[in-house]
Amino acid sequence: MDTVVAAPPATTVPVTLRKLYFLRFAFAAVWAALLFATADTLGPLSTTLLLVYPLFDAAAAVVDVRSAKASGGPVTPLYANIAISSLTVLALALAATSGIPAVLRVWGAWAVTAGIVQLVAGAVRRHLGGQWPMIVSGAISTLAGLSFVTQAGAEDPSLGSLAGYAFLGGFFFLISALRLGRGARRPA
Repeated sequence: MDTVVAAPPATTVPVTLRKLYFLRFAFAAVWAALLFATADTLGPLSTTLLLVYPLFDAAAAVVDVRSAKASGGPVTPLYANIAISSLTVLALALAATSGIPAVLRVWGAWAVTAGIVQLVAGAVRRHLGGQWPMIVSGAISTLAGLSFVTQAGAEDPSLGSLAGYAFLGGFFFLISALRLGRGARRPA
């Protein structure tokens, strides 16, 4: 009797991450365009958009946790991201009642903390490939967060810079997705 030994299944983490990163790029691009169109005022649409972005970020981290758990990957930075993004939704809801400067301060604090978490998560996942854009994006997010706090003190603050920030972050997700795809096609 011949015994067939199946090769261990290829890890699905890069495939799942790749799909998630493509989705995050598309979401960020659409979100940025919508926010940019409403960036000068803090109305119902812009407030809703502000709340949806960190909510989407938390949901994406939940998907990421499930994938990481299935492969035995690190989940601590992802849980931190879920907590930070969830608290940010609440903080933004409160800040939106006080005006654009308060929103910029909260968004800035979130960008700094989420950027640090993204940087750590990317560093921990370097072995998967495609993570250098995430590391760079985390560092840029941290610096951008500081600039949002500074912008909050400007004479006529706008939400426009948040749209640019989201689009740039989405672009880094796109680069990572493409790099993960390239790594998946390499022969073993």
